[in-house]
Amino acid sequence: MLSQDTVLDALKSVKYPGYSRDIVSFGLVKEVSAANGAVSVTMQLTSPNPEAALQIKAESERLLKNLPGVNHVHVEVRQPAAGAGAPQNAFANQNKVKGVKRIIAVASGKGGVGKSTCSSNLACALTHLGAKVGLLDCDIYGPSIPLMMGVYERPTVNEAERLVPPMAHGVKVMSIGLLVTDDQPVIWRGPMITKTIQQFLMAVEWGDLDFLLVDLPPGTGDAQLSLCQTVPLDGGVIISTPQEASLGVVRKGIAMFNKVNVPILGIVENMSYFTTPNGDRVEIFGHGGGKEEAARQNVPFLGEVPIFTEIREGGDRGMPIVVSTPNHAAGKAFIQIAETVRKNLK
Repeated sequence: MLSQDTVLDALKSVKYPGYSRDIVSFGLVKEVSAANGAVSVTMQLTSPNPEAALQIKAESERLLKNLPGVNHVHVEVRQPAAGAGAPQNAFANQNKVKGVKRIIAVASGKGGVGKSTCSSNLACALTHLGAKVGLLDCDIYGPSIPLMMGVYERPTVNEAERLVPPMAHGVKVMSIGLLVTDDQPVIWRGPMITKTIQQFLMAVEWGDLDFLLVDLPPGTGDAQLSLCQTVPLDGGVIISTPQEASLGVVRKGIAMFNKVNVPILGIVENMSYFTTPNGDRVEIFGHGGGKEEAARQNVPFLGEVPIFTEIREGGDRGMPIVVSTPNHAAGKAFIQIAETVRKNLK
């Protein structure tokens, strides 16, 4: 049956010109009506670029006319007047990172859920699948990616005075932990964090990457907002553990991404269960909460990662389990999640 949801689902296939994200996730579709075979859509762009408007209008009309039961389509694309001070791209303060095809934020509502462990293993899993990958540690106060990836060398500076990130396990890595001395605390206010994240994105020689994964700190603070304001994100992956204490703040993380028009690629349930040496399964934090929450939020469930001592040991010695033993059950779990993320982005 023809409905507003059917129309919006069709419009999710329309990409904003020059970007990999669609016009729906960017919040450009303002009004939709569908009744008696007639569809009417109103969009509001922030750019006066007429070519972008024409392209979006033509592609939207083409897709909507092909929907079953549609006899008439009206698409109105509104734009600010040229010269009215509107930005020339779709988003006032956002810029694409040169050479990077997709940027994915890995987030959690609270600490202690294994987000950085998942970030490092997902980055290595995407590399295992043949992708060119970068990993940016945006946890300024508690950077752990250098330890988990086994990176100890400082970034170099090239002739263009841009930071060149070191590489570990085929992944380009950047973190504030590579720029400060061991155990030196970073005591900064919000503006310094914002500036640092902007520099990590725009003043680093990332080169050609299929994916740049961004490991965010817990919560919904300066780092998260700075990232969303600086670059257009292709999606967010939410890491949670099964219990309600974790899922309650996951909802806040999803709400934050929704407010800044970042699509949710899915939820990962980490520490899903533990298997004892004699084969007994122990659900230490409960089980299935991540999958149930994904269903409630109407977002994909990317998979579950059980508790394995090998995962912790790999993180402690800078050798993610996806790299050391990809055929281990935990390695396979991360690789399967990476395959799903890659598929959901196509």
